[in-house]
Amino acid sequence: MEILLKAEKLTRTLPGDVPVTLVRDASLEVRRGEFLAITGPSGSGKSSLLYLLGLLDTPTSGKLWLNGMETSTYSEDRLADVRLAELGFVFQFHFLLPEFSVLENVLLPMQRLKKLAPEAARKHAEEILASLGLADQMHKLPKQLSGGQSQRVAVARALANDPLLILADEPTGNLDTASSMNVQSILKGLAHEHGRTVITVTHDTAFAATADRIITIVDGKIVEP
Repeated sequence: MEILLKAEKLTRTLPGDVPVTLVRDASLEVRRGEFLAITGPSGSGKSSLLYLLGLLDTPTSGKLWLNGMETSTYSEDRLADVRLAELGFVFQFHFLLPEFSVLENVLLPMQRLKKLAPEAARKHAEEILASLGLADQMHKLPKQLSGGQSQRVAVARALANDPLLILADEPTGNLDTASSMNVQSILKGLAHEHGRTVITVTHDTAFAATADRIITIVDGKIVEP
């Protein structure tokens, strides 16, 4: 399979009187359609690595290639454009906008990208929500949803612009067992059945075990599983 994402010696250090290194010399390759789990102890740098891979943070040193393009020279505007068009994010807390309906929340990324006409965007959003079992929830407000439903809406929003890569940070960390298993199944299906590339940070060993590959990070460094 083709390599979608490649990191070479990524390091992220917070400056200060006593500098703190969150990630050190992280090198990895992720292929198209791969479901990758990042695990490790609390505070080990899992989320920090994910944010570097998702262009949400800038490395102190090292390089990152996305779809064959090296990103270290990108301006902030270019990085924002890439995040919007090519990456999808799911976090532990869904961060749905409470004043907008489920459908409107999923439409927002498409309205920002302006790739689709309004009617086409609406149809696309409705299709994504239906595929995640949310056809009967799309006109509700987030406060009317369960935790599992809200997280599925967050997945739908991440898929809105047909991203190359989906990055999930503890996506099941705030869910009950049944909802957690549902979200796990959805993310796995996106990779294995729909060819999406999915990288997820998780402390859940059972969830990680369903991935194609597990990377363990300890004290900011990638170690052998």
